[in-house]
Amino acid sequence: MSTTTNNIPRATGLLIIEARNSNPNGDPDRESDPRTRSHDGRGVISDVSFKRKLRELVLAKEGPVWGQFKGDMNLSDDEFGIHVDQATRTKSKATQGEGEKKSLSAAHWDVRVFGSTSLEEGDNFIRTGVVQFGIGVSAAKVRIQRDTNTVKAGVDVSKDADRGMAPLGFRIIEHGVYAMPFLVNPTAALKSGCQLRDIELLCRLIPYAYAHNPSRVRPFVEVRHAWYFQHNSGLGSASDFAVIDALTPAKADPSEPSATWADYDYDGSAVLAKARQAFEGKFQHFGDLCDASFVNQVFPHKG
Repeated sequence: MSTTTNNIPRATGLLIIEARNSNPNGDPDRESDPRTRSHDGRGVISDVSFKRKLRELVLAKEGPVWGQFKGDMNLSDDEFGIHVDQATRTKSKATQGEGEKKSLSAAHWDVRVFGSTSLEEGDNFIRTGVVQFGIGVSAAKVRIQRDTNTVKAGVDVSKDADRGMAPLGFRIIEHGVYAMPFLVNPTAALKSGCQLRDIELLCRLIPYAYAHNPSRVRPFVEVRHAWYFQHNSGLGSASDFAVIDALTPAKADPSEPSATWADYDYDGSAVLAKARQAFEGKFQHFGDLCDASFVNQVFPHKG
């Protein structure tokens, strides 16, 4: 593959995300209800929400996930910053290093991978990123449960807050299985400065996106499968839609919310075997990023 795109492959991916008694993505326009589509009641997870989970893993430099991959991949903290800190709402600017100002792309992993529209003077090199995530849509309608939150006694004795409640303040779905597509576009690397190791880090982070970012309303969300189809041509060797359709779970009656994973009759090994047969000769790598051995095949390390 041409070195002008930093050896980044053309790839199509699909995340299969299961949520149990959780709110995988709240909607601020609906008082933090789990996001749903109005016409069919299917659940939605925004691309912004998922990418934020990945950013948080890289931002937590003292955390176990970054610590593991920093060591395994010999990464530098200085080159793997995050442009916007969600907790403080502050932006990290381009940094100074050895007498030269580092651009946003040189200093920030998320800018190289996902792109940025917040550009500093002289950094008008990027409009879109190498990796694009689509919205995740559940395979069936989801049922929303709303309960009242009670305030812990003694929170603030100077006010009446400790006697209050938050009616319908706890909002979750009982169960849902979502399919979220993503694409790796090597052409965008011409401007973003994205390297193959940036894509490798992304692929290694994906399985831990929810496991290391839980919250009270999002305790049980998991990436069950992270399908990764690496085309054997930089131009693309198969239809993205065809690959995604072959891997997307279905429910016999999508108008009826699911209760368990078993409702989908989705055997990952069988699904992958069938898809590999259908796309034989069109991929270089095709497997599950949740399988560490597969990831090591895609991104081998010497030594």
